[in-house]
Amino acid sequence: MYRELTTDTIRRRRLRRVAAVVVLCALAALLWVGWGAAQQSMREQGASSVRTAILDSAMQCCAIEGSYPLSLSYLEDHYGLRINRDDYAVTYEAFAGNVPPSVVVVPR
Repeated sequence: MYRELTTDTIRRRRLRRVAAVVVLCALAALLWVGWGAAQQSMREQGASSVRTAILDSAMQCCAIEGSYPLSLSYLEDHYGLRINRDDYAVTYEAFAGNVPPSVVVVPR
């Protein structure tokens, strides 16, 4: 049986379509924001892990050799430390051989 669509029915269908599009756009925006926040958190955790690895290598060097290394390249050459310099900017400042170095790691 054929029923004619009234203007009221057509208007309700349009409203449902518009509401569905608005809900989908809102969900896409929430996913976009959530993804960005998760990525930022992972980068900060990675920077913290790199800093911990550098300090652990420096302490191991101090325990074996009796003094902290004066450069980060010494740790890379002799203790197998690998740093992803494309993702992190590292500042390594050693004051003296008997003072732990100051290490700052910032995600790029």
